[in-house]
Amino acid sequence: MLAKVWTCAVVGLQGELVQVEVDIARQGLSALTIVGLPDAAVQEARERVRAAVRNSGFLFPPKRITVNLAPAEMRKSGPAYDLPIAVGVLLASGQLEADTTNVVFLGELSLDGTLQHLQGVLPMVGLARERGMRTVFVPAVDAAEAALVDGIDVIAVKTLAELVDHLRGERVLQPVSGGEIGLEEAGDDEPSVDLAHVKGQEHARRALEVAAAGNHNLLLGGPPGTGKTMLARALPSILPRMTLDEALEVTRIYSVAGRLHEHGSLVRRRPFRAPHHTISAAGLVGGGAGWARPGELSLAHRGVLFLDEMPELSRTLLDMMRQPLEDGVVSIGRARGTTVFPARFMLVGAMNPCPCGFAGDTTRACTCRHDAVDRYQKRISGPLLDRIDLHVEVPRVEYEKLAADTTAESSATVRARVEAARRRQWSRFEGTRVASNAEMGIRELKAHCALDAPSESLMKAAVQRLGLSARAYHRVLKVARTIADLAESERIGPAHLAEAIQYQR
Repeated sequence: MLAKVWTCAVVGLQGELVQVEVDIARQGLSALTIVGLPDAAVQEARERVRAAVRNSGFLFPPKRITVNLAPAEMRKSGPAYDLPIAVGVLLASGQLEADTTNVVFLGELSLDGTLQHLQGVLPMVGLARERGMRTVFVPAVDAAEAALVDGIDVIAVKTLAELVDHLRGERVLQPVSGGEIGLEEAGDDEPSVDLAHVKGQEHARRALEVAAAGNHNLLLGGPPGTGKTMLARALPSILPRMTLDEALEVTRIYSVAGRLHEHGSLVRRRPFRAPHHTISAAGLVGGGAGWARPGELSLAHRGVLFLDEMPELSRTLLDMMRQPLEDGVVSIGRARGTTVFPARFMLVGAMNPCPCGFAGDTTRACTCRHDAVDRYQKRISGPLLDRIDLHVEVPRVEYEKLAADTTAESSATVRARVEAARRRQWSRFEGTRVASNAEMGIRELKAHCALDAPSESLMKAAVQRLGLSARAYHRVLKVARTIADLAESERIGPAHLAEAIQYQR
């Protein structure tokens, strides 16, 4: 007897419908064979399904059973096929009768028939809705995540026996309601590092505000102990709240990466990723065995990627970021295809001026040779530096400022200005794929970054004196547009442009 049920696979961040065909032969030795390019995890489903069916009170047929996972040319990986295979076996053996035409089954089975947590539920449920499926059964622990998708009935299942009772009509499981998705509470908690904790560094604080307002890349340089890391870790406290679309986009990435449990069913706060400089290429960009998985660049999507001691990363790793910084995506090529992950993040780097950290310092002498200083600074290539909008020196703080009882502006005050500037940008770019000034292309620059005569003269002098490249020229305009937005100005003035120019290296 033949039975067919539907399930999903995850390829990158996208889902792919998979039909599970189960055939039970009347003759032949007892065996369970899985075909359709299954990996080791799928092959091991034979033992999990066999034990789960028996321990759930059903009969596992002692016959020759063939399971085909179609399309056959796509490699299948992961344990998501356990539940559909078990349901197919019960249907094919006559122990269950149900209409599964527009139904999708997702779930990993434990040996006692309990459904376990599954990675990538959100993109799989989203695909099921797009393909016109009516109902999707998911593990109860993943129901809140799956319910974020509207337009499809999501039914939470705890055990295989409970699912069979529902399909038989002996027990009715109600669809899970997604409820009202709120992002307002995100970021309302007291931040771990508030800008009010930063003593002095007015110039760096201002650069941090400009970077947050326009989603610009930022490089902080200076001797050890001047507050570079503290400034970077205060950045999340002034970033605007994510929109619902951004939150769902980030949640999809964390779901596929298996990191969603750290944030609940929905990622509400903008990510802040700070990988160590010993990270591998696959850990930074993405990759791994089988289908590629998101790396730190994608986990920082719509948030911040902070690289402390940036020159300590290998030059190869640093140059891998050049294309994602420009295009906002990571493309990982494999023999079986190319996987594309979004990577629209704000890069924040911190670096010392030399290996010992005291080149140019007024309090301590540098012990590095000139060639060592040159090699250290050249670890960050010119093309990568050209993709960083704001270059800021963080000097030592004077004792009087460190000991003063005065309190600087809090993160809440600065974030109010940042959110006002972002609202101007969202209104300006409504109906386009551009979400911030840093993402503007040539068309948007021509439309929104026109210069008057005094500003034009100032820009011409800056290009000639500083030797700015075409990319740096455009980035100055983007930063100037952000500074004008913070000043609530419709046009870029000479003062806005002058401040943007001073952030160039």
